[in-house]
Amino acid sequence: MREFILKTDIDIAREAQPKTIDVIATKLGISDEYLERYGKFKGKVDLAINHEKLKDTQNGKLILVTAISPTPAGEGKTTTSVGLVDGLCHIGKKAMICLREPSLGPCFGMKGGAAGGGYAQVIPMTDINLHFTGDFHAIGAAHNLLSALIDNHIHWDNQLNIDPRRITWKRVVDMNDRSLREITCGLGGVGNGIPRQSGFDITVASEIMAVFCLASDMDDLKMRIGNIVIGYTRSNEPVRAKQLKADGAIAALLKDAFQPNLVQTLENNPAFIHGGPFANIAHGCNSVVSTKTALKLADYVVTEAGFGADLGAEKFFDIKCRKSGLKPDAVVLVATTKALKMHGGIKKDDLGSENVDAVILGCKNLERHIENIGKFGVPVIVAINDYVSDTEKEHAAIIDYCKNIGVQCKISSHWEKGGKGAADLAEEVAKIADSNSAEFKTLYDNKMSLWDKTQYIAQNIYGAAEIIADKKIRNQFQKLEDDGFGEYPICMAKTQYSFSTDPLLMGAPSGHDVPIKEVRLSAGAEFVVVVCGEVMTMPGLPRIPASENIDVDDNGLIQGLF
Repeated sequence: MREFILKTDIDIAREAQPKTIDVIATKLGISDEYLERYGKFKGKVDLAINHEKLKDTQNGKLILVTAISPTPAGEGKTTTSVGLVDGLCHIGKKAMICLREPSLGPCFGMKGGAAGGGYAQVIPMTDINLHFTGDFHAIGAAHNLLSALIDNHIHWDNQLNIDPRRITWKRVVDMNDRSLREITCGLGGVGNGIPRQSGFDITVASEIMAVFCLASDMDDLKMRIGNIVIGYTRSNEPVRAKQLKADGAIAALLKDAFQPNLVQTLENNPAFIHGGPFANIAHGCNSVVSTKTALKLADYVVTEAGFGADLGAEKFFDIKCRKSGLKPDAVVLVATTKALKMHGGIKKDDLGSENVDAVILGCKNLERHIENIGKFGVPVIVAINDYVSDTEKEHAAIIDYCKNIGVQCKISSHWEKGGKGAADLAEEVAKIADSNSAEFKTLYDNKMSLWDKTQYIAQNIYGAAEIIADKKIRNQFQKLEDDGFGEYPICMAKTQYSFSTDPLLMGAPSGHDVPIKEVRLSAGAEFVVVVCGEVMTMPGLPRIPASENIDVDDNGLIQGLF
């Protein structure tokens, strides 16, 4: 084991020497008229820059970072994304990163923050992991405004004839709160509205979040908000947000939030952090507007999609790219020896010992993800996110495995060494992106039925035998087809820990069934959410939540936030 002086992420972040945000903006050619400062080290970029200054600028190369199926041992996808962009800048490339904003739920729950780690972080770390620029609060308020307008409309005569039993629009809060999954609202008498069953989702599962991240401009945002289906009439006809005259007010709440957030890495390289849907319950990608703006500002743009490639990457390709016209040039698939050993059957407590056989067995999960990415026509390179506890034999086993299946594999030590440690990976990624070898295609055609699309994803990405659903669910699929939503892509809501719906079934299982529990229409986002197995759209807190270790010390500094 290599020796390394261990510091916490927050300590490393505090030792950084950030540049003021106007200096970072200048690196990208963003003049003062397009920069709105949020203190010294955060800013928002006016999207007017796209049609006033950048409209004739050629796009840079788009690089997607994804990962093997996540494990409790960790994969470090965000850390690798940050390390890669620092590595690209280290070798002299003009590069920037586009990430999602973290949710407060995991910060106070189990997963922790989402600003990278070690010497590959985006800063200011505590701001990013907490309230940041207030985007999530705006999205939550916008979502709940629509909830209030629905109940208010029913209270005052219900001219649209909305059936309270058929309202599909829940409320949201950006916190893991299992007690809010199922609620009864409107209790307490006539003046408090109509009693009905409802519930809460976490903000990152909100359709407003999805609309926010998929809209191409403000006009598109308003159109998508207006098209949201909030429920059905007593005659079972869909009711849209624009019928409640909600679209204008919701757009007003989102106006400032819709501008991309500009921050920096530890090495003072530019980063857009904007939007934040989870990939296990939503489409898992940062905003289209930040990605497209970045492609005009930099020669190489690194972005990530949440969780493993079976969820995040598939949705990046089949939803974000399909809807936006984006075409990725390369994919980086992140793996760690520890995670591969877990997929090889080793328990978390036993990961400290060298076990080459378990690594090789776990590579079956890696291979499945490589095969899946290949179905989209984009070249892939494997990045081993180097841990100081890794051994040379374990690294060699992964590299040899990849070589045998015809895939490049690079060790990246960004966590320990920053951009310098990712230089080899960056060189290879740039070479692949510049080769113009990508022949991007989506997995399925729009014309396929919703049921067939779902089955196709399950069989071709998850290795499943088939999807299964009761008659009620099958009828929901048919109803959506009859209502004109049949050409929408599918957004699978499924456990991130396995190709199956069983989080304990690791590795690369095949031949399993994928049970469908629920189907949700997201007419504004223009996709259909298919909820599989026991996945929750409102997570709960663990027995010992991370919040127990978070505090403010006597000097006013936040402690415990990784």
